[in-house]
Amino acid sequence: MKVLVTGGGGFLGSAICKQLVAAGYTVCAFNRNRHPALEALGVEQRIGDIANLDSVAAASEDVDAIVHSAGKVGAWGRLEDYYETNVRGTDNVLATCELHQIDKLVFTSSPSVVHGGGDLDGVDESVPYPTHYSSAYAQTKALAEQRVLAANGAALATVALRPHFIWGPGDPNLLPRILRQARAGRLRLIGAANKKIDTTYIDNAAEAHVLALQKLAVGAPTAGRTYFISQGEPISHEALINAWLKADGFPPETRRIPVGLAKFLGAAFETVYGALGLQSEPPLTRFVVEQLTTAHWFNIDAARRDLGYTPRVSMAEGLARLTQHLARERMQQRA
Repeated sequence: MKVLVTGGGGFLGSAICKQLVAAGYTVCAFNRNRHPALEALGVEQRIGDIANLDSVAAASEDVDAIVHSAGKVGAWGRLEDYYETNVRGTDNVLATCELHQIDKLVFTSSPSVVHGGGDLDGVDESVPYPTHYSSAYAQTKALAEQRVLAANGAALATVALRPHFIWGPGDPNLLPRILRQARAGRLRLIGAANKKIDTTYIDNAAEAHVLALQKLAVGAPTAGRTYFISQGEPISHEALINAWLKADGFPPETRRIPVGLAKFLGAAFETVYGALGLQSEPPLTRFVVEQLTTAHWFNIDAARRDLGYTPRVSMAEGLARLTQHLARERMQQRA
């Protein structure tokens, strides 16, 4: 089978490409730019913009399945930019499946599509979409996911995966932000200490996509379904952040600010940055405050049962790998 991975040069996309190659698939990656790591894997790279239908259609010629992991992530930015990539880009992938009669589509979604600002303690896939979102990212990913699920039918089998807080060596998003704040002395814990969250080590998240592809077919039990993906090891915000700090040689963070103050600061920063038209991400946003002050961990029984998913890399092993990776980075910086 020949598989196209959109966003194949990204953190998750490159890990998916690596595992697909190891599993014996012929793999193409659709990216904005070329990536040496993909070349080293022997992955064919097709260059273009996910928001451009002609580019997506050209990149999808002669493939049997698509893993759509491309997307705009973040806690801040213009709704238009998120919509262009996450919604219009997904529409283009669905149109391409129809144009080229591609009958398998695995979509990378996010648990944030069901996060409305309150606690999510061990919920499963039956939890509904909220009526309000505090970020353009969550809102546009929810719209894209709904389009993917609605497209499932007699000609196309679709499945949406919701991996939560993907992390590991090479993470370009959450982990570097935490470490930068720690180095600058600006990191603070927020709110209650007993709220738990789920995370997903990068290799586990990638494997879930490979398993989903292998189980997917028109009319299969997994078609038209969503699946939460995680470590299956809920951990408190404080324990997670301090585990990451320890991996980079920092002492534990104990300083904490009240939730009310954090919400006020997040709203204030958004107002000021919006009024000034600043493109950089504010130090704090309402979405980040929600993510850091509420419980969001999930029941992954469905993924275990239907996909055969098992988190092969435990939290302890993942943290050990991360510690080694960060140590190598520090040595390279000193060299």
